[in-house]
Amino acid sequence: MKKRYTYHYINQFKGKIDMVTGYCVKCKEKGVELSAPEVVQTKKGGYMAKGKHEKCGTTVCAMMSKDNAEKAVEDYAIKEY
Repeated sequence: MKKRYTYHYINQFKGKIDMVTGYCVKCKEKGVELSAPEVVQTKKGGYMAKGKHEKCGTTVCAMMSKDNAEKAVEDYAIKEY
């Protein structure tokens, strides 16, 4: 079984995305909120939200489904694909 080092958590409330959070590999802190998230499509067709961790400045990535990516773009994220 492969280990995953970046995780994503999407808090949903009545179908609306509250925020996109991820895991900061540098600080080893879970539940880091992405500042100014950008939704990007990967080479294999998946979707990923990229943003900065305000505490240390590291780029944090969070993998997400197509449905969650579209909801994030509608609510607040920047579309980069």
